[in-house]
Parts: sequence; structure tokens; C-alpha cells
Amino acid sequence: MPNKRSAKKRVLVAEKNRIYNRFWKSRCKNAVKKLLEAVELKDTELATKRLNEAQGVLDKAVIKGVVHRNTAARRKSTMAEKVKSLSV
Repeated sequence: MPNKRSAKKRVLVAEKNRIYNRFWKSRCKNAVKKLLEAVELKDTELATKRLNEAQGVLDKAVIKGVVHRNTAARRKSTMAEKVKSLSV
């Protein structure tokens, strides 16, 4: 347990940030899972719609500072490949 006042504040801020980051990370994961479900169903129209949604969620997470931009780019790239494989 922290003794100094500033350390006590940091504990509170760290907890608030942890909850905020967890919210955004789970939101990203859920968006990707929904996209993968659409790919499993081989529904091209639904998959492209969910791809746009997932890319938007990942971009917002990057802006919020939760996910690194290269990580988001890598995930968006793999999602786009899976959707593209449906149309081929």
C-alpha cells in the first residue's frame, strides 16, 4: 500500500486506466470475432460490413492509445485477407 499522497493518486489513476484499456481491448476482440463468424458463414456482404466496423474500432483504439498502430495495422491486414479470400 502506498504511503505518499502522490503514490496513492497514481494507484487510482492506474486502476482507472486499466479498466478503460480493458474496455477497448475487449471491444476490439469482439469486433474481430464477429468478423470471423461472418467469414465462417461465407457471407461476403456481412463480412465486408463487419470488416469496416472492426477496422473502425481498431482505429479508435489506436487514437485512444490502447493499441499500438502497427498492431492495429497487422490485425486489419489479416482481416482484409480473410474477407478477400471469400470472394476468390
